[in-house]
Amino acid sequence: MRVVSACLMGCKCRYDGNANYVEKMARFVEAGKALPVCPEQLGGLSTPRNPAEIVGGDGFDVLDGKARVVDNQGNYVTDLFIRGAEQALHIAQAAGAKEAILKERSPSCGSTSIYDGSFSKSKRSGVGVTAALFIRNGIVVRSEESQ
Repeated sequence: MRVVSACLMGCKCRYDGNANYVEKMARFVEAGKALPVCPEQLGGLSTPRNPAEIVGGDGFDVLDGKARVVDNQGNYVTDLFIRGAEQALHIAQAAGAKEAILKERSPSCGSTSIYDGSFSKSKRSGVGVTAALFIRNGIVVRSEESQ
């Protein structure tokens, strides 16, 4: 079993109310081989919502209290991102998931790159909050772009 970012299977849960549909991911879910999760919604964020980025590091730094997640209006949403990551981890562990396929560049789900916190569409190496928590708990994290 694996978990998949819900937006990849067509759920309109992105910050802007859209999806990032990838047919292969939807087929995994439809075949019962994956569970969809949206850590941001699980954390209590609405859809749509203001875009958010990690400032001062990556998801590991957020978990360690060294960086924050901030939306484009300057609101701190770190606690909601951590809560959502914890809920997604709980679902993954309850399902016995050993792998997660997550949306690249997301402040929750990015597995190799995230936006740099400047809201200028600039990217940098790093992982999102949920990806970091999954990795720390032994779940292999992959990007939908590597599938």
